[in-house]
Amino acid sequence: MRTIGVFDSGVGGVSVLKEVLRKFPADNIIYFGDSLHAPYGEKEIDEIRSLCLKVSDFLVYEKKVDALVIACNTATGAAMDIMQKRYGIPVVGVVENGAAEGVKHTHNKSIGVIATPATIKMDLYKKSIAKIDSSIKTYSVKCPLFVGMIEKGWEDTLENDELIKSYLNEFSVEIDTLILGCTHYPLIRKYIARHFNGNIIDPAEETAKSLKKIIGEGKYLHKPYLKFYASGDPEKFKKVAQEFLGQEICEVEKIIL
Repeated sequence: MRTIGVFDSGVGGVSVLKEVLRKFPADNIIYFGDSLHAPYGEKEIDEIRSLCLKVSDFLVYEKKVDALVIACNTATGAAMDIMQKRYGIPVVGVVENGAAEGVKHTHNKSIGVIATPATIKMDLYKKSIAKIDSSIKTYSVKCPLFVGMIEKGWEDTLENDELIKSYLNEFSVEIDTLILGCTHYPLIRKYIARHFNGNIIDPAEETAKSLKKIIGEGKYLHKPYLKFYASGDPEKFKKVAQEFLGQEICEVEKIIL
């Protein structure tokens, strides 16, 4: 029976995990949230890469996963190429899948991306979109406050609503498609949608689909398990993860790598 590893800098990757669970109901799933070091998006690339490899080494060498999903845009840009060469198992990330979905939906060839500072610094979406269609213009806005607020548990307040509005107002042109370039952001999608009427792209579903194309359907050999590990406060992680995953989590084991 296969085991799929999913990891993120914290709780945000549950947006991807939810899609992985839908696409792979017969497979064991392990999720690692490196919440002790969140947010990755404000760190230097070398540090992000080092953190990613510690987590992925744990999943591949200790937990023996058969495939790896990088449920973090910043981590995808910083470390996916290295991981693909390092492990010899399927490794998929969210950026290329999000870019492809954005290209499918835009009509005016103007795509907006909201993401962490590190993701935007690496120009991940701009480069990926240009590979697919060089005529499309990509505009990016960094949202440094979102991840920390989501990790604590987002509150629907007037202040937070104004923060979303202020970030979206930074786009200097009319975009018809908005890519949520951080896996934390789909967790507040309904609040973002109050201020954006165009296409909102969550790369999670396409990422799960791309893995399914690589490894195919799983087979029920026995009841699959879902395990959670977090490097930060497990109870805090559990509370926020349950809210967004929409199901109870039995236990979150704390592991500091």
